[in-house]
Amino acid sequence: MQYNLRLTLSKPLTQAEALNALTPIHRRCLLSHQLHRRLRVSMRNGKKRARSEPGTTKQPRNKYSDNPPDFASLASLYPSFKPFVFFSGGRARIDWTDYNATRELTRILLLHDHGVNWWIPDGQLCPTVPNRSNYIHWINDLLSSEVIQSLGGDGSKVKGFDIGTGANCIYPLLGASLFGWSFVGSDFTDVALEWAEKNVKSNPHISDLIEIRDSKVLPQSSSVPEVENCESELTIQEEAGLSPTVQSDYLVDDIKSYIEPAVLLGVVKENETFDFCMSNPPFFETFEESGLNPKTSCGGTPEEMVCNGGEQAFVSRIIEDSTVLRQKFRWYTSMLGKKANLKLLISKLWEVGVTIVKTTEFVQGQTSRWGLAWSFMPTARKIIAPPVVKKSVLSFMLEGIKRQYSAVDVLQSVEEFFKSCGASCKLNSSTFSVDIVASDDQCNSISKNGITDVDNVRSHGYDKQSLDGSSLQVPEDNLSFRILVFQQMPGTLLIKGSLQQKDCPLSGLFSVVFGSLEESLKSKFCR
Repeated sequence: MQYNLRLTLSKPLTQAEALNALTPIHRRCLLSHQLHRRLRVSMRNGKKRARSEPGTTKQPRNKYSDNPPDFASLASLYPSFKPFVFFSGGRARIDWTDYNATRELTRILLLHDHGVNWWIPDGQLCPTVPNRSNYIHWINDLLSSEVIQSLGGDGSKVKGFDIGTGANCIYPLLGASLFGWSFVGSDFTDVALEWAEKNVKSNPHISDLIEIRDSKVLPQSSSVPEVENCESELTIQEEAGLSPTVQSDYLVDDIKSYIEPAVLLGVVKENETFDFCMSNPPFFETFEESGLNPKTSCGGTPEEMVCNGGEQAFVSRIIEDSTVLRQKFRWYTSMLGKKANLKLLISKLWEVGVTIVKTTEFVQGQTSRWGLAWSFMPTARKIIAPPVVKKSVLSFMLEGIKRQYSAVDVLQSVEEFFKSCGASCKLNSSTFSVDIVASDDQCNSISKNGITDVDNVRSHGYDKQSLDGSSLQVPEDNLSFRILVFQQMPGTLLIKGSLQQKDCPLSGLFSVVFGSLEESLKSKFCR
């Protein structure tokens, strides 16, 4: 069924006037269409969206940081890639939902930019080279810092341990080709071990630097070091045929009773020391959860994607192993897919007596990941804590979002939340952000009223802000800040807020206002 709408206009309308002339339902549909269209273009193009807000992290030494892959140029150089490239809007693109396209892109990027031959069989997890490069460069930053003591010996020879290297073996291949590091890559499935070994042998110029180790088999020369003053010790259990599981309770005097596969204990040999370990842990608790994102296709087996308890449980196992191995590693590190897990894991790290904890955020296109690192090495210099200051950047996660809601709904609710107290708002659909200016009275109203009934905002007749590039006028002594919405994974969004005027007299209210927004959004959108 098709409807035609005819309007008779006495004069041309601006974009803002045209939007104001629409009914609330039509305006919502138009805005939703604009946001989804821009998101689809961004995802298909694979282009990194510019981010100017404070708190994000780029790796300047990552060659893809400001130079995303040129698909047209790569297609002209590599005929095997050409069938996957098409042109839309004058730009070369690939279909990110096509596993064969993403796998071929990874293959030619490793070959073209790193001189590495690579392949994986169907269904195995296909890594993105720019994202994985961020993690490698961050570890190089940690090793280059002087915040903790070195292991001794020749500092030019770096040795790393990749937990769950997978069939793709991406981290050892990147680390060896970029920095000449040596690696032990561990895994326990036959397919992963076979193809990781094939990828190493396909690169004779770095093959001597990489060892692939089966974590199912307890090496004959391995042992567990004794730990002084350790009141509780770890037992790792594994049911045959299932992905690794976590044993949350420590068992006294039973530290050698492992059941395969192991994480670090039982895989690290008696006389081995490493500069670092790294892990891209299973992010999900169920395999169904891992396949909910229809916009990308990276493959992945249950062993690669799923862990009982998710990434929090898996990284907890690394922490527990590190309390036994301690200074056998200079740095223990892991990537995380959920920022909400950082707080609990950091708290656990201080409880077990680490000397230092480091975190970072990896930003690549629409995707954010987090890095966590810790050490038991003595600090090389005294760490002076910075003075306590008011935070200018805050964030929280919306997890378990109800299926009927999308990022568009959340973005609109942010705008409506602040409009309900009379604040000025400007929604920018291209950056998924809302700029807000609020007075002292409006901030106090938000903090006192708690959750605001944002669903009734449309009927109150607040002035609509234009969606063009114009800036909001900020009266002196008013609070000005920006709220951004980032897609993390299916059912999860990151909400980030940043002060635009850090020296504003009302800046102390920012955390209170942001906390009220968090309460409102979680009440409405989360299960």
